[in-house]
Parts: sequence; C-alpha cells; structure tokens
Amino acid sequence: MKSLSYKVKLTSVAEKFSLEYVNKPDNIDEIYVTRTDLSRPGLPLAGFFKHFENERMQLIGNMENGYLEELSNEERRSVIENLLQHRIVALVVTSGLSVFPELLELARIYNTPVFRTLMTTSAFTAALSSYLNVELAERITTHGVMVEVYGEGILILGDSGIGKSETAIELVKRGHRFIADDAVVIKKVSAITLVGSAPDVIKHYIELRGIGIVDVKRIFGMGSVKDTEKIDLVIKFENWVSGKDYERIGLDTESEEILGISVPAITIPVKPGRNLAVIIEIAAMNHRQKKMGYDTAMEFMKKLAESDDGEESCDVLSWH
Repeated sequence: MKSLSYKVKLTSVAEKFSLEYVNKPDNIDEIYVTRTDLSRPGLPLAGFFKHFENERMQLIGNMENGYLEELSNEERRSVIENLLQHRIVALVVTSGLSVFPELLELARIYNTPVFRTLMTTSAFTAALSSYLNVELAERITTHGVMVEVYGEGILILGDSGIGKSETAIELVKRGHRFIADDAVVIKKVSAITLVGSAPDVIKHYIELRGIGIVDVKRIFGMGSVKDTEKIDLVIKFENWVSGKDYERIGLDTESEEILGISVPAITIPVKPGRNLAVIIEIAAMNHRQKKMGYDTAMEFMKKLAESDDGEESCDVLSWH
C-alpha cells in the first residue's frame, strides 16, 4: 500500500462550484487548497487573530457583511487589510452579496483570490466541506478489485492471478457494477467511512489475462460501472489449502484494518469448480442482512441450542 499526497487546485474548486472570479491573481493555477475545514472570519475582522489559520478558505456571509457595512470606509479598509495581510488561501463572498470596493482594492494589492457565489453561506459550507472531505481525504492505493454487489461495496484482495478480475467481470455480467481493477484508491472520508475508486488513468478498465485490457463501460454499458463506492466488506481470496480449517458456520468474524478503520472481512478459499461470483453475491446479501439486524449464524446456533435432540444437532454440525 502506498500513501498519496492530498491537495486540490483552487481553480478546480472554483470550477466545481461555478464560482465567480472577483479577483483572479496571475498565480491562480499555483494555489492549492490543503484544508477541509472552512472559516467565517468574524473574530479576525474584529481584530482577534489568535489561533487564526490562513490555510482555510474564508467565507464572507450576511453576518460578516453586515458588520463591515456598519464601519466607516477607513475602518472597513483597515479590518480587511488586517485579514488579507495574513495571506489567506482564498476568500468567498456568499449569497451574491456586493463586494466592497476596499476588499477588491486590497485583494489586488495582496494577491488574494476572491470569489462570489449565489449560494447561501450554510449551503455553500456544507457542499464545499463535503467535496473537500473527499478530495483531501487521507488515502492509500492497494492492489485489488472493487465492485458493487446488491448495493454493498466489496473490496476483493488476493494474490495476482488468483481470479479477482475474472470474478469481477462475471459479477458485471450478472448485473452488478464495476469500480476498479488492479489499483484501488481508498479514501478515509470520515472517522468511520472508507470510499474506494480507480485512478483516473485506469478508470473503467479491467485486465483479463489472455485477452488484455477491456473497457467495461463500452462493452457492458454505462450502468455497469460506478466511479466510487463505500467499502462495506473486504473479501480475501486465497488458494485452497487442503486440511485447513475454514469457517463453516460464520460465527467467527474477521476484519481488515484500513487507514485505522476496521472493515468486516471474509476469507474465501479458491479452487477449480467454485463459482466465486455466486459466493460473493451470497456474501453481499448475508452482510446486508447483518447490517439490518439479522445474523443467520446466530439464528442457526439459537435453533440448535433450543433443539431437544442433541444427537441430531451434532449430526447437523458434522455436515461435509
């Protein structure tokens, strides 16, 4: 697994949210956003800069605008200059508010990017925070395959050549969706959520030994692919080892730790004749049932415990 750096171009943010450029510095293409949290600079405008973080994008909404309106031209120029002197990454005026002439003048002097949006401050904050949480999320790239099966995001891990890609194609043929092959970018978008996707250069492509690179979207259609999906379950393929004691009932729960988050996991032994696509479908449905509060293994053991015929219970547990 390999760590990646996290930053997003300021111009990409502007394009994503159709922001109006109020002041566009010459070096705009060299400016990056590196923080997910935003700031409404009420206290800084009042002169309090302790703990101020200039890496955050700053938002001017109705409250900040109302405060600035109450000031004289000289006072307004002074408080705005105090803010821009801290070399903030960018400033966004929300709700389509008018931009004070002093702000425009000082933004040009201090080479500060200034934008405007028609969105309200609350709506813009929520949308931008969500976007940045994904774009700037802590991430790793791992060797594997990612699919969506019955709404469950499945990360398939295993040695090269064990059949991960072939299983993914079979799942696509059965109506499920393909996300990534070979390299899966995993982002930690919250304290409990991981999202998987493919690197842009190989998005929608899959490698099948003996055939080569296949464009899944072109062959199976737009509905066969998905750009990102939450990782709900990790399935690990391993070559069948004769005599190894594999899980038979499902009481023992495995997990895979990724970026500090524990994800439910299953180990599936692979040998000729096993229909791995069907097994993964069953695993996805079973996992979905567990999330909805029904655990088949627990219910099965409960029935065994309630059975009056202990000998019959032992015979059941001795299934091949």
